[in-house]
Amino acid sequence: MEQVEIFKALSNKTRLQILEWLKEPDKHFAEEANTPTGVCVGAIQIKAGLTQSTISEYLTILLRANLVTVTRKGQWTYYKRNEEAIKALGLNIQESL
Repeated sequence: MEQVEIFKALSNKTRLQILEWLKEPDKHFAEEANTPTGVCVGAIQIKAGLTQSTISEYLTILLRANLVTVTRKGQWTYYKRNEEAIKALGLNIQESL
């Protein structure tokens, strides 16, 4: 993924906030919504106070930028931060700029 695309994904306040929430899911989400697999998309939607379609679009953008991972279990979809990709981005910025 190109850095420009990653920065575009991070340029939206809500998408950035979602990544911040996913950094400490125990602090931001109810226990039943936060599993080792990730956080249920419905819990993210409720916390953000936006429509399900908007949150789905935001999560898809973060997924395409490789900033989150997704796991589907039956009808449920769970999202987690991609810590390796975020760390690599930080190192890349440090080396490039």
